[in-house]
Amino acid sequence: MTPKERVRAALAHEEPDRCPLDLWITPEVEAALKKERGIDDPYELRAELGHDCLMKIVGQVASFYLSEEPEYVDAWGILWRRVAFADGSGHYTEMVGHPLAGNDAKLASYRPPDPHEPTQYDGVRDLVSRWGRTHAIVGGVLGSAFEGPWYLRGMDQFLTDMLLNKDYAHALTDLVAEWNLVAGLKLVELGCDLILAGDDVGVQDRMLMSPELFREFIKPRYARLFGAYKRANPQVKVATHICGYIEPILDDLVEAGVDVLNPVQPLSMDPARLKKRYGQHLSFWGAVDDQKVLPLGTPQEVEAEVRLRLRQLAPGGGYILCSSHNVQPGTPMANIRAFYRAAEKYRDYPLVC
Repeated sequence: MTPKERVRAALAHEEPDRCPLDLWITPEVEAALKKERGIDDPYELRAELGHDCLMKIVGQVASFYLSEEPEYVDAWGILWRRVAFADGSGHYTEMVGHPLAGNDAKLASYRPPDPHEPTQYDGVRDLVSRWGRTHAIVGGVLGSAFEGPWYLRGMDQFLTDMLLNKDYAHALTDLVAEWNLVAGLKLVELGCDLILAGDDVGVQDRMLMSPELFREFIKPRYARLFGAYKRANPQVKVATHICGYIEPILDDLVEAGVDVLNPVQPLSMDPARLKKRYGQHLSFWGAVDDQKVLPLGTPQEVEAEVRLRLRQLAPGGGYILCSSHNVQPGTPMANIRAFYRAAEKYRDYPLVC
């Protein structure tokens, strides 16, 4: 099977020849793997490592690693700052300025970037052209209906708006969702196999908001966006990247048209329980713990973790083996190698893990 065929079968809840493989990595980890493998192109690197999915993100979240400058302003007017890790292993980026913070009247004159502007999709076009015949192409439009608004407004203020300033919150959410509607449809048109959407509405052990607020503000926008993507191409699959504990809204995600749940953080939700309850309706993408096992464990513990997640989630298809978020700088290269070795050893069907 080609990687594209393998992913397509798995997301149809069939067992392909092998469980599809992916690994989310930060720029620092990518650079280390490039050096180790002697490969400079990021997609050639992933293909060489056995990844079945190749991804390109557009929109607000694409600004996370937009510049090497200490501070920069993106096309949305958001001010970002690069912050060094204390151990010197790399950097992360954080938002330090929000264009709609403060006065509500700013919204009336605010204009987001033009979602029709063609050059922002050049990377997607190139990815589809080079790899679309062989690999599953993922187009990301993250920050669909919650993160996008709070990036513009500030999290504290937008959460307050959702409770006390509802008309404003609905208007701002619609502005962001409309951008993601146009952009997501463009990704479908360009030939992406999966559309990765979503918003982080969970923290480690609880939701960031009540399920009722999720159903008021986010679920209706998801239903509109995801329905439009699927009408444009009934073969496309919709994945949501939603971190943390979100069990109270899993039925809502299914009802809104979600096909694939990512990143399935196992210290927040039990993957085996999710598979048992939702395995007929959802596929899972992630689940290999990168909070403790990948960064802090031994290579033997990494191998055991890969085997566990395959055993829990891969039977009957419906699973893409992957880390439960971006593998961070400082993660031992021996553990990253152990992940790939274990995947190579155990992901063939019939499973022997």
